[in-house]
Amino acid sequence: MSRELSYTIQLRPEPEGGFTVLVPALPEIVTYGVDEDEALRMAHEAIELALEVRRDDGEDIPADIVPLTRTISIAA
Repeated sequence: MSRELSYTIQLRPEPEGGFTVLVPALPEIVTYGVDEDEALRMAHEAIELALEVRRDDGEDIPADIVPLTRTISIAA
């Protein structure tokens, strides 16, 4: 029986449209979707594949990483 895992993802809006997706706990994942729904689907697929490769290679499955986000103001 498999357990359910959850991973935090980051959606970075791109100037030309769409979103680049990053997964802090799985740094090998960088994917893209033309809209948020596609980006989420692509993230789900990429996470499943990354975990499958890690299992097949006998590597540990990492816990989620929730990054801290802060805004810093700089004088222009």
